Amino acid sequence: MDLEARAHSEHPDELRLWLRLLTCTQLIEKQVRNSLREQFTTTLPRFDLMSQLERAPEGLKMNELSRRMMVTGGNVTGITDQLVTEGLVERVDVANDRRAWRVRLTPRGRKLFNDMAQKHEAWIVDAFAGLNSKEIAQLHKLLGKVKQTTPTTEIA
Repeated sequence: MDLEARAHSEHPDELRLWLRLLTCTQLIEKQVRNSLREQFTTTLPRFDLMSQLERAPEGLKMNELSRRMMVTGGNVTGITDQLVTEGLVERVDVANDRRAWRVRLTPRGRKLFNDMAQKHEAWIVDAFAGLNSKEIAQLHKLLGKVKQTTPTTEIA
């Protein structure tokens, strides 16, 4: 049973909408996870970490990676260790701070990430194939309004 099936007609429309958004997100994420595993033998957290590094060619400190990914430092360390072993990322010393290092994609890691990112984009586009361009623009605009009126808090 998906989350949306738990809602009943007596529940507020807002709750039913929230559950539909969650269900759609879970369905799309499941497809992306499966596709990453099947086509690239990787996981979504590894893809996410590489995505953050792709946006920062000079690399990122571990605490910055953790903050951007909204996960604990331990999670980032474990994924980074795996990617270093595979030659996809490297650790580089930080000048004036012997306790820290930056993590950045290797050329091999950048090539693999670019291949994955192209496929990822196609999977997401395919997930919304049931909507025309006008519907996509309308949904994007409406969700933008929700985003603007929702209070945000920093995730620790």
